[in-house]
Amino acid sequence: MSRIGKLPVEFAADLKVSANGNVITFAKGKNSVDLDTKGNVAFNLDGNVLTFATLSDARAHKAFWGTYRALAANIVTGLTTGYTRVLEINGVGYRASVNGNILNLQLGYSHDINYELPAGIEAVVEKNVITLKGHDKQVIGQVAAEVREFRPPEPYKGKGIKYSEETIVRKAGKTSKK
Repeated sequence: MSRIGKLPVEFAADLKVSANGNVITFAKGKNSVDLDTKGNVAFNLDGNVLTFATLSDARAHKAFWGTYRALAANIVTGLTTGYTRVLEINGVGYRASVNGNILNLQLGYSHDINYELPAGIEAVVEKNVITLKGHDKQVIGQVAAEVREFRPPEPYKGKGIKYSEETIVRKAGKTSKK
C-alpha cells in the first residue's frame, strides 16, 4: 500500500479543481494546469479534497497511485505558494541581468549568454544571486539546471554557478617538490 498515494490532497477554496474524464484541471487566476492521469489511476473530487485510488493490485497501478498523488500535490502547492530556486554566481567579472524574459549571463567567455526564460518563469537578479520563481516545479528545476550548466562550479577556486544550498567540495591545488 502506498504511503504517499493514500494521503488526500487538500486545497484552498480559491483554487478551482475540475475533472473531465481522465484529466484533472487546476486553475487559479490566470494560471491553469492540467494533470492527465491517462486512465492509470482512479480519483475522487469531494469538495476541497482530492483522493486517489488504484485501479487494480497490479504493480504498475500501485506505482501510478503515488506518482499522480504527488504530481497533484505539487500542482496545488505551485499554484498557491509557488516555487523558487536560488542560484549563486561566484567569480571575478561574472555577472547576470534580466531584460524582459531574457537572462543575460557574463561568465568569463568571449561572448554573453542570452538565455530565454520559458513562459511562467520569472527571474530576479540581485548582485550575484539569481532567484527563479514559478508555479511549475519541474520547469523551475529544469531552468535552474540549464542555467547552472553554462558554468558549473569548479572544485579548485569555486568559480561558477551553484545552487544556494549546494556545497562545493574544494580540492587542494598543486604543491611544489622540496
